[in-house]
Amino acid sequence: MSILLSWTRTEAKLFAPPQLTVSDAELMRDQILARSFYIRTLRKASLARDRSLVGISGLIIVLLLFGVTPRAYAHRYSTTELETLGGSTSIGYAINTQGQVTGESVTADGKIRAFLFTPDRGVAELGTLGGSSSIGYSINAHGHVTGWSVTRDGAAHAFLYTPGTGMTDLTTLGGATSKGLALNVGDQVAGESATSNGSIHAFLYTPGTGMIDLGTLGGNTSAAYAINARGQVAGESATSNGSIHAFLYTPGTGMIDLGTLGGNTSAAYAINAHGQVAGESATSNGSIHAFLYTPGTGMIDLGTLGGNTSAAYAINARGQVAGESVTSNDKMHAFLVADGTMRDLNSMVDRATAGRMTLISGRGISDHGWILVNGVDSTSDETRAYLLRK
Repeated sequence: MSILLSWTRTEAKLFAPPQLTVSDAELMRDQILARSFYIRTLRKASLARDRSLVGISGLIIVLLLFGVTPRAYAHRYSTTELETLGGSTSIGYAINTQGQVTGESVTADGKIRAFLFTPDRGVAELGTLGGSSSIGYSINAHGHVTGWSVTRDGAAHAFLYTPGTGMTDLTTLGGATSKGLALNVGDQVAGESATSNGSIHAFLYTPGTGMIDLGTLGGNTSAAYAINARGQVAGESATSNGSIHAFLYTPGTGMIDLGTLGGNTSAAYAINAHGQVAGESATSNGSIHAFLYTPGTGMIDLGTLGGNTSAAYAINARGQVAGESVTSNDKMHAFLVADGTMRDLNSMVDRATAGRMTLISGRGISDHGWILVNGVDSTSDETRAYLLRK
C-alpha cells in the first residue's frame, strides 16, 4: 500500500521497532499518522489478515514471515542494497530516471531522516525543517525531493528540497499539518493538508503561486498521491455517499471519479505521462486488487500473485507497474506487471541475491525499467531498500 495505507497495518505487531530518542518524532507520528485519511477510513479487516506490515516508530516497516523460496529464477536483475544513514533500517519511496532514490532511514542516534541516494555518490541526509524527523517521499528528474518534516514548532509540514537551497516549508491549507506526496519535473507538489476547519484535503503546490485546495468528490476528505508533468494529479477522495474512490484531477477540468473494480473503495497511487493511473480497489467479492486505469478504456484488474490482495504503487511511461501482492502462501512479495503479466520480483533476481533477502514491495519504477523495492535482509531481519537494474 501507500505509506498512508501501510501505517494502518500496525495491528500485526510482529516486531519491536527501534525507539526514537526525541519527542518531536513521536509528535510527528501522532499528528501525521493519526490524521491520515486512510487511518480513519479505508483499512478493512481483510487487509489486516493478509498483510503483515508494522511501523518504524509509527512509520512503515515491512516484515515477512520467511520460509518460501522462489521457484523460478529469470536472472534478469542485478540488486544493489541502499546503505542507511547509520542505523539499521532504510525504506525507499520513489526513484527518478537517473536512478536517484528518496525515502527514510534511521540514523545512528535513532532519528528518522529523509535521504537522497545517487548511484555514483551513495546516500545523503536531507535534514529537516527544524525538528528532528523528516521523510522523503517523491523525487523528480532534477533530483529535487518532496516529503514532510517536523518543524521547530513541532508541526509536520510538506517540504520541497533542492540541492544548494535545502528544504523549503510549503506550509498548509490553513490547518496544522501537511505532507508532500508527489513531485513533477516543474517542481509542482501534490499531497494532503489539514484545512482551517480540520478536514484533510488534497493540494497542488506550484512555485510562485503556492498551495491550492483540489477539493473532493463530494465528501469531506481527499489526498493526492501522484502527479505527472502535465499537472494531472491522482489520489483518493470521499464521495458524497461516504465511499472512498480513486480520482484523476486535470487542470481546467477538475476532479473525476475513476470508479472501482466492483467494490466500494479505491485509491490511485501513481500516474504516468500518458495519464495512465495505477492503484488498488476493492472487488465485488471484497478482495483488494491492484488496478491499471487507462483513459478511454477504464479500470482493469491486475490480479495477484495467488493471494487475495495486491496494490500498485508505481507506473512508468511504458505502462509497466510495480507493487506488492499476497502470494498463495500468504506472504507479501513485490511484483512487476509487464506485457499484462504479473511476476514475482523474487523470481527475477539471481539465486544468490534471492537467498540474502526477500523483496516485499515495489515502490518505484523508472522509464528505463529500474525498480525500487523494499525488502527484508535474511541475515539481520532488517528492512532495507534495494535498487534492481537490468
